[in-house]
Amino acid sequence: MPASALLDKRAVLAAIVLAAAIILMVLFSAGIGTMRIHPLDVLKVFAGQGQEVHKTVVFQFRLPRIALSLLVGASLAASGAIVQGMIRNPLASPDLVGITNGAAVAATSLIALTGGAASVRWLPLAAICGAAAAALLIYVLAWKRGVTPLRLVLVGIGLSSALSAITSVMVIASPLRIAGQALVWLTGSVYGAAWSGVLTLLPWTAAGLALAFVLARQVSAQQLGDDIAVGLGSRLQLQRLALLALSVALAGSAVALAGGIAFIGLMAPHMARRLVGPAFGAALPVAALCGGLLMLAADLAARTVFMPTEIPAGVFTAAIGAPFFIYLLRRRRSSP
Repeated sequence: MPASALLDKRAVLAAIVLAAAIILMVLFSAGIGTMRIHPLDVLKVFAGQGQEVHKTVVFQFRLPRIALSLLVGASLAASGAIVQGMIRNPLASPDLVGITNGAAVAATSLIALTGGAASVRWLPLAAICGAAAAALLIYVLAWKRGVTPLRLVLVGIGLSSALSAITSVMVIASPLRIAGQALVWLTGSVYGAAWSGVLTLLPWTAAGLALAFVLARQVSAQQLGDDIAVGLGSRLQLQRLALLALSVALAGSAVALAGGIAFIGLMAPHMARRLVGPAFGAALPVAALCGGLLMLAADLAARTVFMPTEIPAGVFTAAIGAPFFIYLLRRRRSSP
């Protein structure tokens, strides 16, 4: 049976431009560091013709970090786009409705319980379980003959504040060494990224984005309102639960490997809608590219602005995201 698809020309053009920007950023980022490598030499390395020392620096140290940044940004952006479309609230994102804070509580608990000796293998698993538990609790508490977007976001914000308070208490009560390790994770960073982490996150990101495309029509229907979605034949509560689970899988896996990166899930979907309009199917790939570009830029700034000292990339995403959130609040307040 032949398959057909409708391509949004604006989305295709935006995706091409963003992909080109990402390629240029990758070339630039791979050459910046304690050892400077010219972009042309980086291209030679990618072609297998560069110097051995350049190959070692690029392939073993910088490229895994770049790849993980792109995957983390894309996952958080797609998760944010799903949450905003499902809840019909442009101020929603995984880190604002409690999903990221659930992961943070679980990860901080593991660090505290193991005395800071938490295995890299177990920390991501704990973060994913924490994100899933928080999402399930949000869904249960928001249930009242079904789950409405307003109750979901209100319960999520309330639970997010409670989970944040629990995390703060655990950090304050922990010894200085453990508290420092927890704070670095909570801020978010891809420092020390390896190919094993990239290969761990890649299936989650690829499968999550593919499922999001499959469910794009359901998200578009829910954006029209519950009554219209039901009239179009949507199994509203089941689809809402599936979308929430998908958002948790994307955000939880990203946070598990990069820590509490904030605001990318909020900013990237807004940037995508400004470029291609509100249609979820068109905005999703553009949002993923925007998220990858934002995270890549934040990590580049984190390791170069105060070089040789490196600070967490989450500091830069928060520095940009917090004013952006305030701007959105003011714009919504002034809109009729």
